[in-house]
Amino acid sequence: MQLDFFPSRTLTLYLAKLFVVRIVAMLAVLVLVLMMLDLLSTSGKILAAPGNGQGELWTYVTLRVPQLVARFLPYSVLLATIIALVTLNQNSEVIAMKAAGLSAHQVLAPLLLTAAGVSAISFAFNEVVVTRATATLKAWEANDFGAMPEESGVRANVYFTEGNDVLTAASLWGTGENIRMRGVTWYRRGEGSALIEQARAQTASYAAPGWRLEQVERFDVATVDTTRLDSLVVARGLTPARIELESVDPDTLGVVPLYRSIMAYEESGRQTDELRAKWWHKFSGPLSAFLMPLLGAIAAFGLARSGQLFLRAIIAMALGFAYFVIDNAALAMGSFGGYPPFLAAWAPFFLFLLVGETVLIRTEE
Repeated sequence: MQLDFFPSRTLTLYLAKLFVVRIVAMLAVLVLVLMMLDLLSTSGKILAAPGNGQGELWTYVTLRVPQLVARFLPYSVLLATIIALVTLNQNSEVIAMKAAGLSAHQVLAPLLLTAAGVSAISFAFNEVVVTRATATLKAWEANDFGAMPEESGVRANVYFTEGNDVLTAASLWGTGENIRMRGVTWYRRGEGSALIEQARAQTASYAAPGWRLEQVERFDVATVDTTRLDSLVVARGLTPARIELESVDPDTLGVVPLYRSIMAYEESGRQTDELRAKWWHKFSGPLSAFLMPLLGAIAAFGLARSGQLFLRAIIAMALGFAYFVIDNAALAMGSFGGYPPFLAAWAPFFLFLLVGETVLIRTEE
């Protein structure tokens, strides 16, 4: 029996069902509460846009909920692990399983198998739903929740440079010479990056070469004068191909499109550490759900009457949240080049895998 991680089909199904119900319950509670708080702070901005009403509020909810689900699913697995294991411990079910000859790993095996399934579902959900919802929501927010263009490929808060000069846009859509920008700002700078003039425009389109700004408000720093122009062509060296290459947002791309963007960046001699770190994290992030039962396992063992059950639950929660803190810190370091991309994405996972195994083996095995 010690070599079989699933010695009882009935027990495996019982623990898996118990675990799944609690994961769903915790995720529903977290998403509901956080969505309500989010709406309280955002509904005013949504309704402030002309023509927006209740329908746009529901649209925001449908776009925001996938992000909340993806972000807080691992937390839900952690909390579900602690609640399930504490309940089993209090009801002496863990003692009964160990008395039947099951090891600590065999008790946790159904939970780990369930968590692995949750990780696979999370990965697929991120690829199919979350990336699209994130792209749409970012572009909508950049447009101040106004009407969005019907074209696909909308990107928000893009930033381009041409020498010392800078071109920014709140949103961008289209491909090739049909690229359009909205909420455009052009900064012309001299030596030492000193600002010479600034031009703001409602929209911009490709002028072959350069980009034609429409309804321009131009500010001259030297004379402190503001003038209004119908149009102005800027950034003549900025091509559509370069824009398509530079306006890459890892949060809005799946694994395959992001990998292709990374290859294109490397071919052009661009730095790819940040993109590669986030590409690797698209695998390690969902897999964090698999780690939660192991980190929360300390709550399953020890005598419930010893008075240490609450302390064990606190330790389990601390281990789980410490993982998320270190994971975010490592990813940030990887984005700035402090860690190699692979190490930034995977080191926290393997570190806490070893920590969880060490705690489990030293205390129970």
